Amino acid sequence: MNDTDIKEYMHQVGRRAREASRAMARAGTAAKNAALEATAEAIEEEMPRLLEENRKDMAAGAEKGLGSALLDRLELNEQRVLAMAEGLRQIGQLPDPVGEITDLKYRPSGIQVGKMRVPLGVIGIIYESRPNVTADAAALCLKSGNAAILRGGSEAIHSNRAIASCIHAGLEKAGLPLDAVQVVESTDRAAVGELITMPEYVDVIVPRGGKGLIERVSRDARVPVIKHLHGVCHVYIDDRADREKAIRVAFNAKTQRYGTCNTMETLLVAEGIAAEVLPELGRMYREKGVELRGCEATRRLLPEIEAATEEDWDTEYLAPILSIRVVADLDAAMEHIHRHGSGHTESIMTEDYGRARRFLTEVDASSLMVNASTRFADGFEYGLGAEIGISTDKIHVRGPVGLEGLTSQKYIVLGDGHIRT
Repeated sequence: MNDTDIKEYMHQVGRRAREASRAMARAGTAAKNAALEATAEAIEEEMPRLLEENRKDMAAGAEKGLGSALLDRLELNEQRVLAMAEGLRQIGQLPDPVGEITDLKYRPSGIQVGKMRVPLGVIGIIYESRPNVTADAAALCLKSGNAAILRGGSEAIHSNRAIASCIHAGLEKAGLPLDAVQVVESTDRAAVGELITMPEYVDVIVPRGGKGLIERVSRDARVPVIKHLHGVCHVYIDDRADREKAIRVAFNAKTQRYGTCNTMETLLVAEGIAAEVLPELGRMYREKGVELRGCEATRRLLPEIEAATEEDWDTEYLAPILSIRVVADLDAAMEHIHRHGSGHTESIMTEDYGRARRFLTEVDASSLMVNASTRFADGFEYGLGAEIGISTDKIHVRGPVGLEGLTSQKYIVLGDGHIRT
């Protein structure tokens, strides 16, 4: 397609999505859950075809020289396909937020005023590599009564199309509009440019991918964006921390999984406890193959590690690399987080209630932990069932974005012939 064709194609997609969003807003919970169950069944039945289409993407990716980490995210196997189906069923079991009325109160005039939860409308989701996002994102949008326009990466086009056909089978069986979930057929970057500049058709954009993608979307979008740019997460070990708890949590926060946005990238340690915890942690990290980079005080305790640069404090490694800084106290730790944190997730290890409260009150991030690993910053772990992403913005939703985050509220007024005097 040339640019004119792409513009017309994307506007057609947008018009169909807007029309479908009105039907989805009035869809009942039973119909939405039936669509999710039927989609899960279609994914299980179509597993051989899904794996065959995924093999095409894997072969093309290998030919293009994609790295092993990208190929791993791209790959579907039997276990991952079954997990997709199970994820759809789990979302089906979640409470439906749409139509919930809260805060209904009588006013002196006699009217009742409350709030009703409603879908956002049309959600555009831009993502890379992982084809399971197609099923997850579609399911969350569907259950929350929205229409979805999904634009996956070109490297997963065959897989995404195959999954989309299963979603359409589920929608059709439940009597819901097929246009409620559309996968953008064009792999041209111009399609993204159109999607993020169509406020007449799209109500919100959710980008999921690398920093470059999210920076581009944030810069160029004319549609509101739910996003986080990167995850420079910290664990601070206070000098009133329990030594064993602190070591266990700091090790888990870095090594449980390296390539996630809630993985710890910088460890802060109070100077009063550094000599107790850093030698043991250094040994554990080395045995796990983690490269350590530290400040001068850290290197006096771990002389074999590299010196950390100023750039290290601002880097999201997504790799087995960890920066370590010894700080004077809680105030110094919070100042470091203020300067270098990304507003994603921060954790404090302390047995001092007052210091824990200060950390929760004074540190600005979408998730704050006390005596727990940053790896818990996740929609599933928070009881949301699933998430469409994590937001570090302060409006309209913050932290893991589940079903409720894909809705808004409108005021409702109940009267009985009331007039204002």
